[in-house]
This record gives sequence, structure tokens and C-alpha cells, in this order.
Amino acid sequence: MEREQMDTFITFYPPPYHSLLNLLTPSNHSPQLSSHLTLSVSVVDLFLIMAKFWVCFLWVMLAGCLVSGQEDDNQFSPGGAKREMVPAMFVFGDSLIDNGNNNNLPSFAKANYFPYGIDFEGGPTGRFSNGYTMVDEIAEQLGLPLIPAYSEASGEQVLHGVNYASAAAGILDITGRNFVGRIPFNQQIQNFENTLDQITDNLGADDVAEAISKCIFFVGMGSNDYLNNYLMPNYNTKNQYNGQQYANLLVQQYNRQLNTLYNLGARRFVLAGLGSMGCIPSILAQSPTSQCSDEVNRLILPFNANVRAMVNNLNSNLPGAKFIYIEIYRMFQDILANSRNYGFSVINRGCCGIGRNRGQITCLPFQTPCSNREQYVFWDAFHPTEAVNIIMGRKAFNGDTRFAYPMNIEQLANLDLELNSQKP
Repeated sequence: MEREQMDTFITFYPPPYHSLLNLLTPSNHSPQLSSHLTLSVSVVDLFLIMAKFWVCFLWVMLAGCLVSGQEDDNQFSPGGAKREMVPAMFVFGDSLIDNGNNNNLPSFAKANYFPYGIDFEGGPTGRFSNGYTMVDEIAEQLGLPLIPAYSEASGEQVLHGVNYASAAAGILDITGRNFVGRIPFNQQIQNFENTLDQITDNLGADDVAEAISKCIFFVGMGSNDYLNNYLMPNYNTKNQYNGQQYANLLVQQYNRQLNTLYNLGARRFVLAGLGSMGCIPSILAQSPTSQCSDEVNRLILPFNANVRAMVNNLNSNLPGAKFIYIEIYRMFQDILANSRNYGFSVINRGCCGIGRNRGQITCLPFQTPCSNREQYVFWDAFHPTEAVNIIMGRKAFNGDTRFAYPMNIEQLANLDLELNSQKP
């Protein structure tokens, strides 16, 4: 299974947008204006012109990219690139979707070295995969460029969204401390506030609020709260809570955090559930028969059930918002049960790693990975391959209600929330 060639690494701007960007780049104001305006203008005239351009810029880059099926059913631009269905996507999560935010942290949770990124055009970036992550594929399906990491995003890049995800991060601040540096969900939300302040300073609060309401907010949290908290022997969590109690604790905190994002203007939420963690190579390596751990799989089911119930509750109680739940657990079970149909021949060990199931020690710097990566479900001890990420991204984008509840991301992007939207 190979990912088709796609021009996703260069932001696509149709000619009218491109000229606006040039005019709005401070270092290029004079040459661009001199080439487009043949008459001289006063300082006041210039100010008025630039003010109009900023208004156009906002709606073209932040709101105007939203495709309305009423106006144009063709999802592709004349140049062949997919149209932007939403203005931007903001991403919050852990190593499953981190794309480099831990690179400069004093952290043991990093993937900015070879062979990570061996199949990614940019090489090792901090993605815990041989190539795409799930949100890379979703961004592509939405017609967006790949979303930049918060640690690297600047200038016009943030107008298509920002990825705040951090390996080892959890819903709880204490989660992942074994890896030292990480950015918990609470801090990721604060980082989004910083981004929002930057955009608001340039564009104005009212216009930004309108545009942000059209953006996708993808949140994938909770894996580390189990793998690097509850299941860790140096944490006392397991002695304090049973499985249901812990799931309740996590989702209560999760609910508060999502309400904070709502109060900051987010309206279109995509919440990813937890996958079948009892079947990852790290857990398989602990079994003498290399079997999935039913105990671990059962442990995370109350969390998924609570998150799905929370989605229903938030949809009922937060005006103008829409939350959807992505059934990652069901996706993984489907892939494992029907691996041959998906093109996979290896489902019980990592492509890169050391020890039993290549899951006892995760992928080391400059280790030689498997050559037939497209046939592996798992890339390393914890993370899926690009091939699996692409499948899951597409199921989340346009799958049926078995995989995306109560609707998929494509439907969420096209949903008209304006009539019901209210400021909190």
C-alpha cells in the first residue's frame, strides 16, 4: 500500500490570494504597491487601501476558504489542488499526532531522528511515524497544507492552523513525567491562547471570532494517562482509583478543558477516542504468547464510553457548537481483524524496535527499520505506520457512523452552524 503522490508540502494559493499575500507582507509593501498601482497615493489613501486589504485577507484566508456546496460543488480548484473546506485546523494531543513540539524540550519523548520520517518528504520532523500522522491525512482531505508545529509556526503559517500536540502529554498535568519535558493539554490550550492573541492583534476580535468558529479543533488525548500514568509502577494512580473511577476523573477534567476551548471561540470539535492499546507491541512484548492484553483493552473502554457520552452532553448544552467522536478503538479492531484486506501482513510487532515483538525498546537512532513498511500495522513499540494513519484519517474524514459519531469530519466541515452560534 503506497500513499499516492500529493502536492501537500507547498501551501497552495490561487493567484488572487497569492497577490493579496504579497501585498500584505510588510517587507514587500512598497514594490508590490508600486507594481500594482500606477498612480501615487497619499498616506491616508494608502492606509484605507491597506485596511481594505486586511478585511479581504481575513475572509479569504480564514473564512473565505470554507467551501459552500451551494455555490460550487467542485471541491478542486482550477489548478487541481483540493479546495480548503475550512479556514484552519488546530490540533491538540500526544505523540500519535505530535509533529515536532518536543524537539527542543529537555525530553526523552522525541522522534526527530532517523529512521523516523524515513518515508516523509521532509525527513525526521518529530513525527512518531515513518511518514504521515493521522492529522496530516485529515489536513490533506480538508484541502489544507500540513499543519505546522506550534514550536515552529510563525507569520502567515498560523492562518491555516497550528499543531500543539506533544509526546508524553496527557489530560492530567502529572502524566508523562517519566519523560521529563512534555506539554500537557492545559499548557497546549494556553499556547492556543497565545496564537489567538497574535491573530487578534492583527485582525480584530470580532472578525477572528467569526473565522475561528469555522475552524476544526482536533483533540486526541488520553493514551498517556493510561500508558504513562495509570499503568506505570512508579505512579500510585492504580492504587487510588479503579478503572471506572479513573475514567470518570479523566473525563471530568477533559470536559473542563474542552469548555475552555469553547469559551475561546472553538465550535467544531473532533474528539478521537483511544485505540486498542492492549494490542500495541509494547504490551504484546509483556505476554509470553504475544497476545493482546484483554485487561488493558477493557481498562480504556470506560474512558471511551465516557467521552462519547460527553459528546452528546456538550452538543446539547453548548450553543452553536458541534462535537463529533472518532471511534479509534473500532478502527484498530477492524484493521487487525481484516488486516489482509487492508494489505497488512504483520500485525504483532513493530517495524522498528528491539526485543520481543520489537516492542521492548522503541525505535533507536539510525536503527535499520523493516523494508516492507507498507505491510506493517505498527511502526514502533507504540505508534502505527503511515499506512494505518492514512486509513484512519480517511475513515474519520468520510466514514460512516461506525467510525465517526454522530457525523464525520467532512460533514462537520460543511455544517452550517451560523444560525445557532452564540457567544458564550
